[in-house]
Amino acid sequence: MNKQLLEPDIGTGYGIDDDASRLIAQYDARLAKAGDAGLAPEADAELRALARIFDLSAEGPAAQLWPRIRSLLTKQIPASTAQEDVMTQEPMTVLVVEDDADAATALTEALDDAGHRVIGPFHNAEAAEAATALHQIDLALLDINLSGEKTGVDLAKSLKAHWGVPIIFVSGDVAQAARHSDIAAAMIIKPYSANDVLGAISRIEKAR
Repeated sequence: MNKQLLEPDIGTGYGIDDDASRLIAQYDARLAKAGDAGLAPEADAELRALARIFDLSAEGPAAQLWPRIRSLLTKQIPASTAQEDVMTQEPMTVLVVEDDADAATALTEALDDAGHRVIGPFHNAEAAEAATALHQIDLALLDINLSGEKTGVDLAKSLKAHWGVPIIFVSGDVAQAARHSDIAAAMIIKPYSANDVLGAISRIEKAR
């Protein structure tokens, strides 16, 4: 196993990408300007969508929601699942779609060591979709920005529509994930640890 997976971050060279940084700046400015009047309906809906994909309650005023969401965007998403829960997961067949070769290899090794069966990894949506037609997939881990013409969002929509596969976005493109939160069971921001991924899988497994 790649020992780097047991360190705080998976892969190399990752950080919260520009979309996350812009989102933070955007909502800081929106809430400062809105004051007691609150956010405009569209901005408020997007904020509550972010809360849901981060496993936070979407209830309450936007001014109270935003500090919690902002903290997760800044510090990544820590896995709250206990280590013993991660180690006792039932094996699942997991589709991995990630166009960074090092991250894909490390992620595959982590899943394999945890007892899961991995389909992939694939670096584009077209190859992943073709493989899904040949295997029964329990869960898909999808990067959003891929090397082919289709994005991870396009692939997620197809997997949900045709096979009802639960989706976890594994990406730094928080804004895209928020806009498509209705098709995602969870999101993990890069950089992430092996336990972040296994913890998210465990939560989905318990909910099935």
